[in-house]
Amino acid sequence: MATAVTRVFDLLQHSLEKFPKNNFLSDKIGGKWRTFSTSQFCEAVNNLSKGLVAQGVGKGSKVAVMSPNRIEWNITDFAINQLGAFQVPLYPTLAEHDISFILKDAGVSVVFVANSELYEKIIKAGVEGLKIYTFDAVPGAAGWEELARNGRSAQIDLDAYRAAVRPEDVLTLIYTSGTTGTPKGVMLTHANLVQNFLNSAIILPEGIETALSFLPLSHIFERMVIYLYLYSGVSISYAESMETIVADIQHIKPHVFTTVPRLLEKVYDKIMEKGKALTGAKRGIFFWSLNLANVFDMDKGWWYRTKLSVARKLVFKKWQEALGGNIRVIISGGAALNPKLARIFWAAGLPVFEGYGLTETSPVIAVNRFGETKFGTVGPALNGVEIRIAPDGEILTRGHHIMKGYYNKPELTAEAIDSEGWFHTGDIGELMDGKFLKITDRKKEMFKTAGGKYVAPQILENKFKESPLIEQVMVLGENRKFPSALVVPAFEALKNWCAKKGITYVSSDDIVQNDQVKSRYMELITAYNQEFGRWEQVKQIILLPKEWSIDGGELTPKLSLKRKVILEKNKEKIEKLYEDAERNKAAANH
Repeated sequence: MATAVTRVFDLLQHSLEKFPKNNFLSDKIGGKWRTFSTSQFCEAVNNLSKGLVAQGVGKGSKVAVMSPNRIEWNITDFAINQLGAFQVPLYPTLAEHDISFILKDAGVSVVFVANSELYEKIIKAGVEGLKIYTFDAVPGAAGWEELARNGRSAQIDLDAYRAAVRPEDVLTLIYTSGTTGTPKGVMLTHANLVQNFLNSAIILPEGIETALSFLPLSHIFERMVIYLYLYSGVSISYAESMETIVADIQHIKPHVFTTVPRLLEKVYDKIMEKGKALTGAKRGIFFWSLNLANVFDMDKGWWYRTKLSVARKLVFKKWQEALGGNIRVIISGGAALNPKLARIFWAAGLPVFEGYGLTETSPVIAVNRFGETKFGTVGPALNGVEIRIAPDGEILTRGHHIMKGYYNKPELTAEAIDSEGWFHTGDIGELMDGKFLKITDRKKEMFKTAGGKYVAPQILENKFKESPLIEQVMVLGENRKFPSALVVPAFEALKNWCAKKGITYVSSDDIVQNDQVKSRYMELITAYNQEFGRWEQVKQIILLPKEWSIDGGELTPKLSLKRKVILEKNKEKIEKLYEDAERNKAAANH
């Protein structure tokens, strides 16, 4: 009789029984691919579990993992969770003070780290009594393989540990990125994750065999999807880094990958650059195809479909080849996907399923899928998930996906989950056609102008980013007389524009001060403004010379804007902008 999957580690026996294979998991370290078979992987997990037991780890222990995506991440994850211990993921980009806070708050006893750099970070965090094991060989540090070797010879019955783990037990303690203050530990159970991947399985069509993964496993979105792949018998390969994705995708030729919208925007921008460089008939065909894609709709008639099949053969086939040639579905999450981009990718034969969720909802609440897709929405609710829109527009949700609570913070848990079990997401939305969820903004990110009007910045930002000249943008204006925006140019595209206009491009610092460049960006913003109410329209902009990044502290690991950080870093420029506007207005009135 096949193993029922009720706890995350049941996936191992499930994989051995249903999908034993030579290419269970692959990764690329130092430019070389490594592969584990199903049996090799399960053996490594069991040996490491025994090694951890010998070190005193058991049910309720807290064990942290700090590493980029690689096979060892998964080995440690399963080795920890089949003992009933809590796995605590740490983003490799975390600052030392956050590492220290999380390790102490969670009461972590053992940490696994990838390499010497992360080993040093943990040491500098200054938490006493930690046992640290490394994936790479690090001088003076204990290696994970040594722990596993010790486990291999240990006489320990793992079945007794597995049997003691119930579906409602905590699987993982995930600390939110702390954009709004101190990080909070989200307790997710085995049942949370199992129900989430069982009910998300609808997004994978038949015949999906290979997946490429590059989003961080420390984030619950990618981690749940990995469990989903294992449940569905999909072989997983980890890209070496964000820089190697193009080469890795060509090597693996996956059927599926997950992404955040920012990466799809970059793929689209590169395609557009190539398209604009074409001449003659080729250019004409490219833009004819793009115009077809812009109005893509699944319900269009035979004549549209005939034209689209021609466009796919002549133009979009190259797009598919750029992504390996085998893509059947792309799953997008973490931020809002521009509906225009979704249409274009679908038209190109690259279906993008946009979904929505939070760490606290393990994570999927709703997702588009074949037969139930509506552009501009995040799809219908998963089976077993309820969605309700509160009177103020906030999205509430209830069901098997709701976290157990915030670790050691009952008062915060009570704030987030009301007495009827509804989790308050902090997002604003509506249900289209009574079932398709549309997110309009973050409740916390909406701001009120001095005139008392509410502005939802994300909607404006997504519109502005349609311009190939705009890389990043943040709309602001809390208690101000009008909204303004910080704009980071797409510097490569801007260089090309400057060359055509005969403007000398010395450096990004220099070019954002150029009056012609400033005027061009204000023209772009003004054109997009026309789609919004007068109170929402951005009246002034500041061009910034440097892209926001995770390392710079302006982006979260899932590439969302850390608005408070960005506001603080640009405080003087923002104050000057509004002071100048007041001065100019006063001068005009005299």
